[in-house]
Amino acid sequence: MELSAAIGKRASVREYKKDPVEKALLEGLVDAARRAPSARAVEPWEFIIVTDKKLLQAISSIAPNGVFIKDAACCIVVASEDVKYYLEDGCAATENLLLAAADCGLGACWIAGDKKPYDKEVLAMLGAPEALRLVSIISLGWPAKSPHRRRSALSMMSCTGKGSEWMPQATSHIYYRKNQSTRIYACAAVSAAALTMFLARN
Repeated sequence: MELSAAIGKRASVREYKKDPVEKALLEGLVDAARRAPSARAVEPWEFIIVTDKKLLQAISSIAPNGVFIKDAACCIVVASEDVKYYLEDGCAATENLLLAAADCGLGACWIAGDKKPYDKEVLAMLGAPEALRLVSIISLGWPAKSPHRRRSALSMMSCTGKGSEWMPQATSHIYYRKNQSTRIYACAAVSAAALTMFLARN
């Protein structure tokens, strides 16, 4: 599959068939994850593949946004050494993993891990070193049904730059304008009309 097709196909999947996922496929996902960009080439990540049903149930019971983990064929826990850019590196690896899963036809869902009340408990039950930080938990399995893909139109997310100003095409996003005195102004969730007035005053 071409990269653009995998990006378009990727969606959060929370319902799975009972069929297992082959070991070779899981190793391929980890291989894709480890090829993510890493600040200063530290590569601080660790990947833990969890297939044991009791462990999946245990993780599901303490992660409120991941109750469906128990129904997945497995999950991959993305952890990291506690370095300066652990979260950026871990998230880059997570996205690589998600795209690789979509490319294989697997369903996956990203469950947040960083700074969650269950982060240490998840790592402890997996026997991971105490110094690691939990970045994400990725549930995986063969989709039970086609996922719903919903994204705002590109026109709602883009702007056209003119000189030192950003002229919005969207109506309710964050825009920045830097004026001649180098001050930075920000408007959050504003209408196009309100933003026009704001820029006119500044």
